[in-house]
Amino acid sequence: MPFDRSIKIAPSILSADFANLGAEIRAVETEGADWIHVDPMDGHFVPNLTIGPNVVAAIRPHVTTFMDVHLMIAPADPYIEAFAKAGSDMITVHAEAGPHLHRTLQSIRDHGAKAGVALNMTTPLSHIAHILDAVDLILVMTINPGFGGQKFTRSMVEKVAQARAMVGDRPIHIEVDGGIDPVTAPLVAGAGADVLVAGSAVFKGGSVERPEVYGENIRAIRAAAG
Repeated sequence: MPFDRSIKIAPSILSADFANLGAEIRAVETEGADWIHVDPMDGHFVPNLTIGPNVVAAIRPHVTTFMDVHLMIAPADPYIEAFAKAGSDMITVHAEAGPHLHRTLQSIRDHGAKAGVALNMTTPLSHIAHILDAVDLILVMTINPGFGGQKFTRSMVEKVAQARAMVGDRPIHIEVDGGIDPVTAPLVAGAGADVLVAGSAVFKGGSVERPEVYGENIRAIRAAAG
């Protein structure tokens, strides 16, 4: 996928109907989603247990845009190959999840996926300043990872701006995850984010029987982001 800084809306399927994931993905894509965001969690690095590479492989045929897989697992290294083989286009690991981040990012690329790094709210950007050559995406968490539906943390807007300044002209996406809706989208977009992850704000009120609601929600976020 060619790099660009246009706003991309990435619905998180954490808020979708897990009994009908294929249809949910097709619905949000038809209604305007740019990426599909997938949240594997291990019940260890974060206090929740969600999906693994088998589910990623199962939903891969339904994703026609870009599958953005955010690993909230530690250690991540033993699972990179499995998630890559499952069809992940982007694999993002947490800077806090292992001691050898550069090696992990290299492994992701070696397995044919783009490499992202996520930073928890208390992790400074200086943690990744010297490995930007190995990064395709920086994910700034605007909540504590592990659960959907949390409230956006406004102090992270400045961190987004700092991340954007750090990458300069490099082809690195700035993604935000947590509490994104039409109120908070313009804050992070204005600070330089170009990938907005939204779960409940996209899926609320809609269903595969009423996909037009997903479209309304996506358009509202995109319009607010400008």
